[in-house]
Amino acid sequence: MELGAMELYKATGNPKYLSQALEYGRREPVTPWMGADSARHYQWYPFMNMGHYHLATVDNQRISKEFTRNMRTGIERTYEKAVENPFLHGIPYIWCSNNLTTAMLTQCRLYRETTGDETYAEMEAALRDWLFGCNPWGTSMIVELPLYGDYPSQPHSSLLNAGVGNTTGGLVDGPVYRSIFESLRGVNMTGIPGTPGQDYERFQPDLMVYHDAIHDYSTNEPTMDGTACLTYYLSAMQKEGMKQANISADKNVYVNGGIVRTDPSKKQISLVFTAADKADGADAIISTLKRHGIKGGFFFTGEFYELYPEVVKRLLNEGHLVGSHSYGHLLYMPWEKRDSLLVTREEFEKDMMQSYETMRKAGIEYKDAPIYIPPYEYYNKEIAAWAKSMGIQVINYTPGTMSNADYTTPDMGQKYRSSKFIYNKIMEVEKKEGLNGHLMLIHFGTDDRRTDKFYNGYLDKLIKMLKRKGYTFAPVLEAIGTKTDSTL
Repeated sequence: MELGAMELYKATGNPKYLSQALEYGRREPVTPWMGADSARHYQWYPFMNMGHYHLATVDNQRISKEFTRNMRTGIERTYEKAVENPFLHGIPYIWCSNNLTTAMLTQCRLYRETTGDETYAEMEAALRDWLFGCNPWGTSMIVELPLYGDYPSQPHSSLLNAGVGNTTGGLVDGPVYRSIFESLRGVNMTGIPGTPGQDYERFQPDLMVYHDAIHDYSTNEPTMDGTACLTYYLSAMQKEGMKQANISADKNVYVNGGIVRTDPSKKQISLVFTAADKADGADAIISTLKRHGIKGGFFFTGEFYELYPEVVKRLLNEGHLVGSHSYGHLLYMPWEKRDSLLVTREEFEKDMMQSYETMRKAGIEYKDAPIYIPPYEYYNKEIAAWAKSMGIQVINYTPGTMSNADYTTPDMGQKYRSSKFIYNKIMEVEKKEGLNGHLMLIHFGTDDRRTDKFYNGYLDKLIKMLKRKGYTFAPVLEAIGTKTDSTL
C-alpha cells in the first residue's frame, strides 16, 4: 500500500497520495524480519520495502530524514547479527532465505546511493559474495551463473524434470535451518537414486542446510521475487561498471553469449570471413574490398596461419582485422546435441592459447583481435563463457541470409546453394526486414568441387547493391563497440 501510494504520488503529484504513503509507512517503520532469528514462512512479505526508499528520496527534508533513518535501522539490526557470522551474513535461515539476502543487499545499495554513507559497504559486498559462492558450500545460488563456476545443477523445476530446459538465471531459495529441513516431507540428504546433483554433505554446517537436488523444494527451488530483486541489483552494478569504464550501452544482439548482430538501429553491415585451410578467394576478396574501401574481419585457424603467411601479411598491410578461428578447428559439440561438449575446458583453453601464439608470430597481438569466430561457426554458452574468461568475445554471423552457405558443393544435393541463390536470399531478407547490424559471413576459400565461387563477381555485385540501398560497411570491432589500443 505504501509503495502503491508513492507510485501514484510520483505519477500525479497529488499530495494526498504522499500522505497515504506516510500513513502506511509509519505503521511499519522497520521491516520486521531484519534482525530476527526466525519467522514463519512468508510471515513478513514483502521482504524489501521499496516504499521506504521512495519516501527517503522525496523533496521534503523531514520526511526524507525519517525514512532514511528507518532504512538504516533495518540495516543496522541485520549488521548486528552479521558480525557474529564468519561470512558477515546476518540473515535468518527461514524458507527462501536468499530472498532475504537479496532484499538486504538491495536495501544496502539503495541506502548507500541515497546517503553516500559507506558504513555498510562491506556487508553489502559479503551479501553479494554469498550469492556467488562465498558461503559454506562454495557454490553460486544462481542457476548456470557463472557458467564456468559451481552453481545449482539440479534446481527443483518442472522444466528440468521434463527434460526441456532449465531455469537459467534463477536464484534458488537458499539454505534453511536444519530443524526446518529435517521436518519436511519427501526431502532428505540422500536424494533420489540415479539422479545427479551435489548434496554438499561434507560442507553442511550444524545450523543450516543447502541441498542441490531436484526433489528439494525447500532450498533448491528457483524463486521469482528473489530473482527479480537480484536482477535489479546486478543491472545497477552493470550500469555503474559501464559508467566507470566510459562504455556506452551495449546494443549488440547476443545468442548463447556470442554477438550475432550489431546495433540493429544502424544501417550498417560488417563483412567477416573465415578459413581453415583454403585461401583460393584471397585475390578476389582483397581486391574487391580495396576497390570499395571496406575493412573486413578475417578469422583463421592455426593451420591457415602456417600455410599462408603471405596472405596474412597482405591482409594486415591492407588494414584488415585478422583474428582467430581457433587453432585446431575443433568441433566443440555434437551436431545433434548442442548443449553437450566434446572438449574439456582445459583442451579449449590450450587450443586458444596456441591460436593466439600463432597469431603473435604473425605480428598480431591479443589487443589487436580480442574477438573470434568459433570453428564451424558452432558454439554454445559454455564455450562463450570459457572464451570470455580468457578475455575473448565470441562473435558469429547473423542468421537468415544464408551467406555462409557459400561453402556448399553440388554433390550435397538439396543442401547445395548456388551463388545466385545466396545473393537472392540476401536481397530477399533485406527487402523483408532489412540488414541493419548484420554480421555477414563469407568463406575465404572453398572446396574445389564448388566452381561457382561467391567471391567471384557476386561479392562485388552485393556490395554495390547494398551501398545503393544506403548501407555502410563498418569494421567489425567498430561495429560491436570494442576498443583496442589502436582505436583509443
